[in-house]
Amino acid sequence: MSEPELLPWQWPEETWRAKVERVRAGRNLKPAQWKGGARCAVALSFDVDHETNELRDGGKSVGRLSWGQYGNRVGMPRILELMKKEDIQATFFVPAVTALLYPDEQRRVIAEGHEIGLHGWIHEVNTAVPPDAERELHLRSADTLEKITGVRPVGMRTPSWDFSEVTLSVERELGLLYDSSLFADDDPYEIIEKGEPTGMVELPVEWIRDDAVYFNMNRFQALRPYTPPEAVFDIFRREFDRAYEEGGLFLLTMHPHVITYRSRIWILEKLIAHIKEMPGVWFASHAEIAAFVKEQAGI
Repeated sequence: MSEPELLPWQWPEETWRAKVERVRAGRNLKPAQWKGGARCAVALSFDVDHETNELRDGGKSVGRLSWGQYGNRVGMPRILELMKKEDIQATFFVPAVTALLYPDEQRRVIAEGHEIGLHGWIHEVNTAVPPDAERELHLRSADTLEKITGVRPVGMRTPSWDFSEVTLSVERELGLLYDSSLFADDDPYEIIEKGEPTGMVELPVEWIRDDAVYFNMNRFQALRPYTPPEAVFDIFRREFDRAYEEGGLFLLTMHPHVITYRSRIWILEKLIAHIKEMPGVWFASHAEIAAFVKEQAGI
């Protein structure tokens, strides 16, 4: 008869230390100055989930599937037109199933000079997927995005920022330049695996800098947040202002089916205008920023 699994309060020290040290933040990679002598780097990103949020949960709600379609029909055109108008290169993290549903959308993203990064197969929850299956899904997703766009992704944002015990090993197997799913700093850092530097860059995220937490709702659950758009703009602006003051990175996560409604798109428009009023700001894709800090650090 097998021994019962220990509860966390029963773990010996080597157990909880091993869990903590599996993936850690290493040296800070914020450069003395950014590309071209810029004071601050700005990375705008969009998680192009579309229908995959509902498909991951079983695909039973036609209404929620249509919400995802809004991201393609309305959200992405508005975002791409705004990026073109402002001459900004952004990063779009795309589940492979989204790319298969909307291949022309992904080709347009690449054709207009933006980056596409990995975002799972069907927006699955990594910690709920068996390790071998997670690996296969990430590898299949990379192949799918490359086949559709002609460009192999160099970065990953895990769906829902859910990072399992094997996610990093799969990213390293894929030879990725960077990850953008972890929270251990405001600025880029090198990822450490089991005490060893990996040479891989983390571009850290935070729920504070994510549009979905302020506006998403599910009418059948208790999830019904609503923050006035003016307050969301104020939060994003304050995050940028402090990043600028510190000479750091301002990384913002948005969603085509969230930020682009008529009463919300102004948040992004006004934020870009505010950022552009400040001298010495470098707008860049995640890949550009990761490559720059890695080069500056001599990794």
